[in-house]
Amino acid sequence: MSRIPVRIALVGAGLAAAFALLAALAVEKFLGIVPCALCLLERWPYRIAIVLAVVGLLLPRRLARWALPACGLVVFAGALIAGVHVGVEWGFWPSPLPECAAPQITVGTIAERLAAMPAHPAKPCDEATYIIPFLPLSTAMLNLLFALVYAWAADFAFEHLRRH
Repeated sequence: MSRIPVRIALVGAGLAAAFALLAALAVEKFLGIVPCALCLLERWPYRIAIVLAVVGLLLPRRLARWALPACGLVVFAGALIAGVHVGVEWGFWPSPLPECAAPQITVGTIAERLAAMPAHPAKPCDEATYIIPFLPLSTAMLNLLFALVYAWAADFAFEHLRRH
C-alpha cells in the first residue's frame, strides 16, 4: 500500500467538507429548498473541518497529521446532529431546537404579530426533504451517511499516516 502524504489527506479533507457545504447551498439555491434550523446547524462541522484542514496545512508535518482526526471527530459530531435530525423526521423525538417548533401565539395586535414574524418562513424540522426521485433518503439522511463516510475516511487516513 502506498503512502498517503499528510498534505494530500488534509487537502482532501478540506475539499470534501467544502463539497458538502456547496452541495447544501446548491440544493437550497437551485432547487429552492428552504433549510430548517437543524439543517443549518448540520453545516457548522463542515465549516470547522475546513478551518482545521487549512490550519493543518500550515503546521509542521508531525503536528499536521493530528488535524485529520480532529476533522473526522468534528464531522462525526455533525453526523450525530444529522442522526438527531433523522430521528425528528421519523417522529422518534421532538426537535431539541426551539426554532423547529410551531410559533407561539401571543396576545397583541395584528400589527405586533406581523412585526414579530420572520422575513422568510422557516421549514419545520420534522418535514423531510427528498431531492433524489425514487430514493427514500432525506437530505438529513444523506448528510448523515456522508458525515459517517467522511469521519471513517479521516480516521483511515490518520491510521495509515500513523503506521508509516
